[in-house]
Amino acid sequence: MAKKVFVIEDDKDIRETISYVLEEEGYEVHASATSKLLNSLDSIEPDIILLDNWLTDWKSDANGQQLCKQLKTDPATSHIPVVIISAVSNVKEIAEAGQADGYLMKPFDVSELTEIVKRFTASQ
Repeated sequence: MAKKVFVIEDDKDIRETISYVLEEEGYEVHASATSKLLNSLDSIEPDIILLDNWLTDWKSDANGQQLCKQLKTDPATSHIPVVIISAVSNVKEIAEAGQADGYLMKPFDVSELTEIVKRFTASQ
């Protein structure tokens, strides 16, 4: 059975690139430009979440880091590895503050993307 990757990325080109690369690697990819699809986590049951830090659908000051923290503190979702994706230079600190399991700096190399997904889904 294919591992499921849930991608939340508001940049269409990046979202489509991630989806294409991971599908070619044999993953089942569910991708969204907004965080609204997170309401479907129970039915999707992802093995990993790739989460952009800056999402245009967020209201006020909320961002991917805060969403990650919510996911990691909720007993229903805390077991799902979350990787923050961002182009900001302090992405490591953002990921740590959001309690993410890892981070991926934009622009990223395809091999970096596949390696981080493999690392977090291999033990599942």
